[in-house]
Amino acid sequence: MSAEDLEKYETEMELQLYREYRDVVGLFTYVVETERRFYLTNSVDLQVRSSDNGEVFFEVTMQDAWVWDMYRPARFVKNVRVVTFKDVNIEELAKSDFELPANH
Repeated sequence: MSAEDLEKYETEMELQLYREYRDVVGLFTYVVETERRFYLTNSVDLQVRSSDNGEVFFEVTMQDAWVWDMYRPARFVKNVRVVTFKDVNIEELAKSDFELPANH
């Protein structure tokens, strides 16, 4: 496989992933961004924890999530648990942003 073929394959995979995201985003309430992944979910819990040496870390749990990862064969995940020392961003999606205008 040439470098050009690999680039074309990755571009096609990213386009497929974007199309899937566009199709499923309306099913979810929250966007969760961690250092490594981007998730859509309806149930998210963020806990701030402290290690024995005083460092702060975050524990994020989600149920019935969709994960943005083009290398995963299945992007719907029943349960997710992320533990990270990096920032976590949780946003509530505005449903009106994804509704199609009604035809009059």
